[in-house]
Amino acid sequence: MYRHMLAGKLHRARVTEANLNYVGSITVDAELLDAAGILPGERVQVVNNNNGARLETYVIPGARGGGDICLNGAAARLAQPGDIVIIMAYGWMTEEEARNHRPRVVLLDENNRIMGNMVEEPHQEANSWLQSADLP
Repeated sequence: MYRHMLAGKLHRARVTEANLNYVGSITVDAELLDAAGILPGERVQVVNNNNGARLETYVIPGARGGGDICLNGAAARLAQPGDIVIIMAYGWMTEEEARNHRPRVVLLDENNRIMGNMVEEPHQEANSWLQSADLP
């Protein structure tokens, strides 16, 4: 049996642009994609902490180091610049792989800069997770 597991996550990214007239997808700073192990063209789930919207789309790499998070096309109706989103990619793995797998969870600050990586997501209040993060 295969399991569909979280592979990579950008936690608390801030939307920098919403472009309704673009063809579609989400543009993400290439540096952030690398940190989370998310590939260009990969299917991702985006959840908006501000309004509860959830969507699936694919990733287009943005300028490296620019901090860009831009929802394009119809997805632009589900977020505004300044909204906080979580971007997640999933992967299929065997039962054995799933039991040993640790997703790449990247914690971002208010400017979409990498604060650190989370080794495990604890069951705590939102502000407590920083204490368990592997910060530089």
